[in-house]
Amino acid sequence: MLIPFLTSAAASTAAAAPTEPDPGGASPMILGFGIAILFLLVGSAFFSASETALTGASRAKLRNRADRGDMGAEAALNITKESDRLIGAILLGNNVLNILSASLATALFTALFGSSGVAVATFVMTVLVLIFAEVLPKSYAIANSETLASIVARPMRIIMRVLSPVVLVVRAFVRGIMRLFGLQSDPDANMFSVHEEIAGALSIGHEAGEVEKEDRDRLLGALDLGNRTVDEIMKHRSEIQMIDAELAPATILDTVLTSPHTRLPVYRGERENVVGMIHAKDVLRAVHKSAYDGKGDPADAVRDFDVMAVAMKPYFVPDTTALDEQMREFLKRRTHFALVVDEYGSLRGLITLEDIIEEIVGEIADEHDTEADHDLKPGPGGDYAIDGAMTIRDLNRALDWNLPDDEANTVAGLVIHMAQSIPAQGQVFSFHGYRFEVVTRKENRITKLRIRPLSGTG
Repeated sequence: MLIPFLTSAAASTAAAAPTEPDPGGASPMILGFGIAILFLLVGSAFFSASETALTGASRAKLRNRADRGDMGAEAALNITKESDRLIGAILLGNNVLNILSASLATALFTALFGSSGVAVATFVMTVLVLIFAEVLPKSYAIANSETLASIVARPMRIIMRVLSPVVLVVRAFVRGIMRLFGLQSDPDANMFSVHEEIAGALSIGHEAGEVEKEDRDRLLGALDLGNRTVDEIMKHRSEIQMIDAELAPATILDTVLTSPHTRLPVYRGERENVVGMIHAKDVLRAVHKSAYDGKGDPADAVRDFDVMAVAMKPYFVPDTTALDEQMREFLKRRTHFALVVDEYGSLRGLITLEDIIEEIVGEIADEHDTEADHDLKPGPGGDYAIDGAMTIRDLNRALDWNLPDDEANTVAGLVIHMAQSIPAQGQVFSFHGYRFEVVTRKENRITKLRIRPLSGTG
């Protein structure tokens, strides 16, 4: 009703063309239109702030608030589940209010300034809408997204119900147009998975200095277990310390005592033929029992020791098993040791519960570990001496590098993949922003490399 009134007022004003304006008649008109535009801008600001708050609020924080009894947070969680309807209602309401306010302003300024009023209205409304209906409410919503989301959730739920019929028609129309162009939309699909959201938040927090690197690595390591398989972290069969069941008992006992490992596979004939697994404590119990059972000479305990009498049945797992699944199996079976085989049943390596835990907490060392210190320190030229068998993931984790690990698991494997051959000792390569130098090579294995980031990398 305001627009027809203003249009007729403008027409009568133009027809009469008074030489002097009538302050008494113009003031109420200006005041009425000003108040109407103000209310429309306030409504537009509400929709803008609601959109930013409800889409930008952390669902984890809202859930925490809801668990503490915040009904507004519970309402925010519920309406954000219907994201398609929510966004449709917000966009519909916001656009209607912005267009209506611009129309009123155009009519008002046209009545006051004639044809130049269009330009004046465009400038004034652009400034007002941009500042007070967009930037200001959205800036506040970004800074207080969870609090504001809890406040606006219940009013927005009512608005969604009121505008639901119109939103449904608009959604159907839009989907019809998209189908004409061969496009499909799934409003119920999440844009990001929960894991991706957490990983992104951790990375951003680390860049901002709010999350320590060690904390980030541990949390990301735990999240990534389901995406990695045992063959990525297993100890290769060439590095497994094994016991031949045909050896003399004294030799077997000496091997068990000198080994840094408490669990050792037992094979018969060839290393592929694993027939059992022994635990050092079981060996000690068996020898002690034989020596002190009172039925014979203690010196005969070692001579009569039978390794297969204390060997447990070997536990084999496929090399494609996910790490989180394998960890659950270890806990379920109450064992810490498994042999990894490929699709043909051939032995590929072994994996322990400790190997999986190290993917979360980092390297675990004790007084019996004989492996070299994993603390990497740069040389005079800024390069690092790296064991060829070190995994790319461990290297990236230790030095915060970003070498790709989709084509190879180890650093030596990456160099061989990129070189498309087994490099000779002393060869140098540059790829992925890093310089690789083959330091030592034994037969077909690269055992030592020297790596440093090129200028501007790392």
